[in-house]
Amino acid sequence: MAKANMDNNRCPMPTQEPSVRRNNFSEVALGYTEDMAIKEAERCLNCKNMPCVQGCPVNIRIPEFIAKVREGDFEGAYRIISESSSLPAVCGRVCPQEVQCESKCIRGIKGESVGIGRLERFVADWHNTFSEEEPTPVVSNGHRVAVVGSGPSGLTCAGDLAKRGYSVTVFEALHTAGGVLVYGIPEFRLPKSIVKKEVNTLKKLGVEIQTNVVIGKTLTIDELFAAGYEAVFIGSGAGLPSFMGIPGEGLNGVYSANEFLTRSNLMKAYLDDSDTPIMKGGRVAVVGGGNVAMDAARTALRLGAEKVYVVYRRSMDELPARREEVLHAEEEGIEFHLLANPVEIIGYRNETDPRDPKNGFVTAIKCIKMELGDPDERGRRRPVSIPGSEFTLDVDAVIISIGTTPNPLIKSTTEGLTVNSRGGIVINEEGLTSRYGIYAGGDAVTGAATVISAMGAGKLAAGSIDAMLSEKR
Repeated sequence: MAKANMDNNRCPMPTQEPSVRRNNFSEVALGYTEDMAIKEAERCLNCKNMPCVQGCPVNIRIPEFIAKVREGDFEGAYRIISESSSLPAVCGRVCPQEVQCESKCIRGIKGESVGIGRLERFVADWHNTFSEEEPTPVVSNGHRVAVVGSGPSGLTCAGDLAKRGYSVTVFEALHTAGGVLVYGIPEFRLPKSIVKKEVNTLKKLGVEIQTNVVIGKTLTIDELFAAGYEAVFIGSGAGLPSFMGIPGEGLNGVYSANEFLTRSNLMKAYLDDSDTPIMKGGRVAVVGGGNVAMDAARTALRLGAEKVYVVYRRSMDELPARREEVLHAEEEGIEFHLLANPVEIIGYRNETDPRDPKNGFVTAIKCIKMELGDPDERGRRRPVSIPGSEFTLDVDAVIISIGTTPNPLIKSTTEGLTVNSRGGIVINEEGLTSRYGIYAGGDAVTGAATVISAMGAGKLAAGSIDAMLSEKR
C-alpha cells in the first residue's frame, strides 16, 4: 500500500463564490476532481478497528471504499457503498458526517478528519456520470411489502427489500417521489436531478412507486393488507409544522418553513415562469437554528430578499445546523441574531380604511434578548429572557422553523397503532410497531431528524421484515 498522505488538512471542496451563488439556485459545492479525491483518500490510515464505520447509521464499509478510491477504482468504490446505502449521492451531500463517521476518524485527533462525505459524493457522482452498468432485479421470492412514504427511510427500506427479492410498492402522497429530499432540501444543496437518479435506480431494481396516494385517505393500511401485502413499513415523515403560539402568527407573510420550502423546491416557485405564490424580495426573518432554518434563510436570499435575519434563542455554540451550512449562510450575507426569541409578529393596520390592501401583512417582528441559564433535562443550558431587553426588526415576512411532528392521519385510520405524546409511532428495537406486520422508522417515529438516521431506520426495518417473512418461506 502506498504511503499515507499525512497532511493535517483535508483537500478543500471547490464552491461557487458567495457573491455569485447568493443569486442562483445552482449547487454551491462543486465536487472533487479525480486527483482531489485520490489525494484525500490517501489521508485514510485504513484503521483495523474502523471507528468511522461505527459512526455510520447504515454501516458503510468506509475504509474499504476509500481504499478503492486511492487505487483509482471508482466503480469498485461505488459497489462497496451501494451494498449498504441506497442513496449514496444524496448522503454524500446532506449527511452530517462531521458528527457521525468523521467524528470517529483518527485523523481528526491532530488535524481534520478524512473527508468521508466528500469522497462518497465523488464516488456516486462518478458512477452516475460514467458507469453504463444497470441494476438488475433479483429473482422474486414471492412476497409483497408496502412502503408508505418515499423519503429516505422509505426508499432505503424499499431498496434493501428489493435486493432480497421482495416485490415492493412505495406509496407517496405527493406527485413526485423523494419526500423531504424533494420538498424540503433546496436545489443549491441537493439538485433534484440527483434524487431522480437515485429513485430511478430503485425502480430498475423492481421497486414500484405510486404517487398521489395518501395512505389513510386514498387507502388505509388495513386495505393494503387486504390487497395481499404481507408487511407494511411506515416512513411517512414528519410534515406537520410547529408554531410558537405568539401573537401575529396568522398574519399574511408568515410561513412555516415546510410551506416556504415546498413552494420553492417542489412547486418550483424559484423559476421565473412559476405561478406559485411566494414571498420574493423585502426583508425576511427566519426563526430557528437548524438545517431547515438555514435552508429557508438561504432560499429567501436567492428569491431576492434584500435582507435575511436568522433569529435563534441560544448561542452559536448550541445552534444545531451543520457548521458548513452556517458558514455558507454567513458568507452569503445572512445576519444572525443569537440569544434572541420572538414574542410578537406585528402587522400593518389602517384604522381609518379597513379596505387598505396592506392590512394584515407583516411589518416587523418583536424579540427579547436571552441569556443561558441552568441546564435542561437534555443537558443544554436553558435560554432565559432578559426583562426590558425587547427590540424590533422591520421585516416583510417571517418563516417559522422550530420543528415538525408526524401527521396524525395514519394513526387515526389504523386501529391499534400506538403513538407517543409527540405523535411519533412507537416501535421496538426491531422497528416493529404495536401491530404485527407493521413497521415504522424515520421522522414518523422520531420527529424531524437527519436523512441518514432515517435511512438507518429503513435499513433496520427491512432486515426485520425479511426475518419475519423468511419464516413463511
